[in-house]
Amino acid sequence: MLRVENVQRAYGRFMALSDANLTVEKGKIVAVIGPNGAGKSTLFKLITGHVRPDGGQILFKGQDLIGLSPHEICRRGISLAFQIVNIFSRMTVFENVQAAVLAHQGRSWSLLRPARTLAVAETMEILESVGLASKAHRVSGTLSHGDQKVLEMAIALSTEPELLILDEPTAGMSPEETEVSIELVKRLSAERGLTILFCEHDIELVFSISDEIMVLRAGETIVQGLPEAVRTNAAVQEAYLGGGA
Repeated sequence: MLRVENVQRAYGRFMALSDANLTVEKGKIVAVIGPNGAGKSTLFKLITGHVRPDGGQILFKGQDLIGLSPHEICRRGISLAFQIVNIFSRMTVFENVQAAVLAHQGRSWSLLRPARTLAVAETMEILESVGLASKAHRVSGTLSHGDQKVLEMAIALSTEPELLILDEPTAGMSPEETEVSIELVKRLSAERGLTILFCEHDIELVFSISDEIMVLRAGETIVQGLPEAVRTNAAVQEAYLGGGA
């Protein structure tokens, strides 16, 4: 579904990515891991069009994404939930997702008139799928951090993506919230047939959920493969997991 080949990106003299390579097959859960500064967030911004690469290829279902705007890439079927929560804190949970659904349907103009009856079923279906239906009428800013992250995931789902990208989906969560969030990711993948690409600092969590793992170091892909192959890879152990067999 997604292929990233020899991608490079520099910020001035700093080379954020020098040789990033990644493949994501349909229906898989794929993780990108690496030390701080390895280039994970930059890679996700390149895939979603928020930053343009200096070289290389990014193909989604065989079509080149380079040069497309973020909203054009979203229309192609890729949605990104950011590391930092990005919601309308003064709107209700329902209104946040409803607005995103209407925008995806090309009905944003409807927000200029009463919209209580628009896209209600679609909005509630998404909220039910992520476990927020009971909090639909809560003001978003009053939610716990974990629920706000789940809400952002719900907003991302409103675009009906084929590929959902999650940048640090459990950042700042309690252990209990993390467990709930990860179970949600697995369930969305299984029930919706979603392909999921994510990065996460909790290594044991990554190994427990991923079908494949790609390891970045200083902007270069070290290896991509099955979790056990990555875990036992000498280069990964030396560069990222602390060395030693």
